[in-house]
Amino acid sequence: MKRERLRIQNKKGQHLHAYLELPANQKPNQYAVFAHCFTCSSSLGAVKHISRALTSHGFGVLRFDFTGLGLSDGAFRESHFSANVNDLISVSVFMEAHYQAPSLLVGHSLGGAAVLVAASQLEHVKAVATIGAPASVDHVKHLFSHGIEEVVEKGHVEINIGGRPFSIDKEFVNDFDKTDLPAIVKQLRKPLLIMHAPFDGVVGIENAQKLYQYARHPKSFISLDGADHLLSDARDSHYVGNVIGAWVQRYFETDENKMLEPNGEQVVGHLDIVEHNFTTQIQTKKHHLIADEPVSIGGDDFGPSPYELLNASLIACTAMTLKMYAQRKKWDLQEVYVYTSHSKTHSDDLEVETEEPKYLDFIHKKLKLVGNLDDKQRERLKEIASRCPVHKTLQSEVIFKTTLIQD
Repeated sequence: MKRERLRIQNKKGQHLHAYLELPANQKPNQYAVFAHCFTCSSSLGAVKHISRALTSHGFGVLRFDFTGLGLSDGAFRESHFSANVNDLISVSVFMEAHYQAPSLLVGHSLGGAAVLVAASQLEHVKAVATIGAPASVDHVKHLFSHGIEEVVEKGHVEINIGGRPFSIDKEFVNDFDKTDLPAIVKQLRKPLLIMHAPFDGVVGIENAQKLYQYARHPKSFISLDGADHLLSDARDSHYVGNVIGAWVQRYFETDENKMLEPNGEQVVGHLDIVEHNFTTQIQTKKHHLIADEPVSIGGDDFGPSPYELLNASLIACTAMTLKMYAQRKKWDLQEVYVYTSHSKTHSDDLEVETEEPKYLDFIHKKLKLVGNLDDKQRERLKEIASRCPVHKTLQSEVIFKTTLIQD
């Protein structure tokens, strides 16, 4: 996945800090915009994980900081709800001018309410997904209710939200009463996915129920069982991104996934070392995979390790070869289970003669054959299992050539 850093000017002339995440092939089929939660930023782990998951479904995803938050210009008191919606529209205008108009809006918490309002004003948006969103915009006022009276008296006040100081004024407070979210949702008439944790302690699950009741079909609800409001467990946010990516495909035309230049290669992989640790995006012409390392050695465990993928290739080739052979012989082979493990094992333990004792790559393959087969047939299939193309490649001398491609 490739990432581009952007600065986008909003209606007030302020610059919004943004990142555009691209799929492994760097050629998105569609674009999405992600709106973060109240007082958060686009660098929140959940935002990055969801964006990353969406790129694996062919999306280019723009995640940005609202005015006065993260690395964007402005003060927090300017980041009232109407300003959030205006920022979303500014971002959408920028995307349409420089890339492609976003067809999917995704919003977390109050960002979910903002994308609902923005989607009602943007014709090119085809679908909306919300995560832990409130059913009314003024729901967040309880977070700074302790300072509202002082705002009325002084015009502005310093408050504390989540352990962090923020300055708010009358306009900031009053703006949350201006939007009739239920009425907007009733008239939205766009595919809507509502995702919410049943025991969300910040925005209660009743908000999801109300949003679902207001919305018109097509609408869907997914329970994020066990998750907290901020999706602090990476597994929850990764799940959310994959569900959104799968759900929205019903409403978009599917384009053929094109290879990276130069054309004609079989597989391409991409790792953003700064942003994504070991998580590597792998792509063929039509399919996408994720490789990673386990947590025990510093990875995020979002996909199989490189050696697990090597084992998977051998397993797939073995099973398919046995199927074809048994069908040609008209044997009653109904199911095949192939188990493999790779290790570095000493030649003495393997009882293999070498010029000098050393550790060797050792792959142990186990077969379970289901069907009405006699012992002779089973032994023959065991022999054939060692003749699959991948098995033979691993056993043979392989010639490698590495070429540098200029940017």
